[in-house]
Amino acid sequence: MALQTTSRFFIQFIRLAGPFWYSENKATIRGLSLALLLLTILQIAISVIITIWSADLFDALDQRSMSRFFTQIGLIVLIFIANMAITVTHLKVKRRIQLDWRGWLTDKLIGQWMHDGRHYLVTHIPGKHDNPDGRIAEDIRIATEYAIDLVHSLLYSVLLLISFTEILWDLSGTVILDLGIVEMSIQGHLVLIAMIYAASASMLGWWIGRPLTKATDDRQTVEANFRFALVKARENSLAIALIHGERHENPHFHKLFGDIINAWNQQTSAWEKIMLFSSGYSVLSMAFPILVSAPRYILGSITLGALMQSAQSFQHMVSALSWPVDNMGRVAEWRASVERVLGLSGALDQLEKEIAKPDPRRIHLLKKPQSVLRFDNLCLTRLDGIVCISCLNEEIKAGDRVLIAGNAFTGNKLFKAIAGLWPWGEGIIELPDDEPMFFMPPRPFLPTGALRAAICYPSHRTDFSQADIEYALELAGVKELIPQLDDIGDWEKNLEREQQQRLGMVRLLLQRPKWILMQEAFDSLDPDGEVEMIRIINQKLPDSALLTITKQPTIQAMHKRQILLC
Repeated sequence: MALQTTSRFFIQFIRLAGPFWYSENKATIRGLSLALLLLTILQIAISVIITIWSADLFDALDQRSMSRFFTQIGLIVLIFIANMAITVTHLKVKRRIQLDWRGWLTDKLIGQWMHDGRHYLVTHIPGKHDNPDGRIAEDIRIATEYAIDLVHSLLYSVLLLISFTEILWDLSGTVILDLGIVEMSIQGHLVLIAMIYAASASMLGWWIGRPLTKATDDRQTVEANFRFALVKARENSLAIALIHGERHENPHFHKLFGDIINAWNQQTSAWEKIMLFSSGYSVLSMAFPILVSAPRYILGSITLGALMQSAQSFQHMVSALSWPVDNMGRVAEWRASVERVLGLSGALDQLEKEIAKPDPRRIHLLKKPQSVLRFDNLCLTRLDGIVCISCLNEEIKAGDRVLIAGNAFTGNKLFKAIAGLWPWGEGIIELPDDEPMFFMPPRPFLPTGALRAAICYPSHRTDFSQADIEYALELAGVKELIPQLDDIGDWEKNLEREQQQRLGMVRLLLQRPKWILMQEAFDSLDPDGEVEMIRIINQKLPDSALLTITKQPTIQAMHKRQILLC
């Protein structure tokens, strides 16, 4: 069962990240991968050369040969220079692949997530895909960087094993085992001992390290929850301060940090077992190869150089075979991050399938050439299936002023359905083709950066002239912001809510849409200010249709008709 789960995990990861090697830049990517392979082979060659050099050095010392000693000094200088060049080049190539792979996967996942409201709709899909920001920013980094590191170290270990198995086999010679009754000749005994030693340690180490994967995943989840809560508090600091919400936030943060402590302790417990095993294993690995080879040197069967070469080859071979033990922690962290990335990717894929499959219990959006917004037997339901709107049949034409009266939450769902963000229900919404809807929520989104760019969003800052922007700012009653147009800032924090809503009006005047859907977009203004905003819309955009959700009675009276929602 565990093998089947692991196999399915790797298949899912390859399907998600594997197409990188077949992407647009596949020639460069494959060239870099080939270069990384060749550099890894050269690293193995350097390791083999060093063991041969070490044997010659100790033989020179054992023979007290000064000429051979100086020869070895000259050779180590050349090895030293070659090793530095190979190592640095290898590092640069490996990090280039890691960055390119991370960038490709990040673009792919962001493209899925930030597409036609998928980032909103996916929140309604069940499953483990919370904190998408952390999954994209951090988990993709770990998933790609660690994958390259682990594959490289595994390849290095395999090549190391192949190279030094042959060397150690030759150095082992033939050992005669006298059992009293019969004598047995054993060839390559050091290879057999190394394999038994490393295999036993690997199996034991892997069994000890199994709890670390779950512990690491749990810790990453609670860390992300804590970080998200802190960011949310920072973004709403004024609201918290005004109502003295610190008394609630502090215990909430303590609880979230308590979850981190529990996850930390769980991970520490898993690491304790691993470190207890690894520390003893590392000490034994240094002494064991010399202890195994020493009897043959004492008996005069091998030279001092051969003894040291045998010990080094034994260590290299055991190191290669010990790859699972040495990397169990890194594998656990990598797998936890990959599963978090797969969780978000899987939820987005499931969402696409839900949207694509024909379902009579879904709202259908149709584009029509007429400049008309029509609801045909529209039924809206909540996620639990409870009906919010039943059999709505209405037609709204350009220039109409329509009040969406009644339940504001239901009106909010109607606006989401028009935007394609609420597919739950039945019926048809006919939309005018090539006439996009302009939504005005209670708080407009103002991206961090230059104020001019924030006002022009989602258009480019150069799409509107300075004169048009200044005129719109004056009409909206925020001409004091004209000197700050090129200032950089976090405008959702730097501006009062009334100023933000007036900037929403500025954006509307610049965009001049044919269809305006306004949901309490001026509720922070006083009644006279809100009336003034609607008057400006009526004056400057008389041909635009306006659908309004508002609690202001004066504004309600400025509409020609209403749609009453229960």
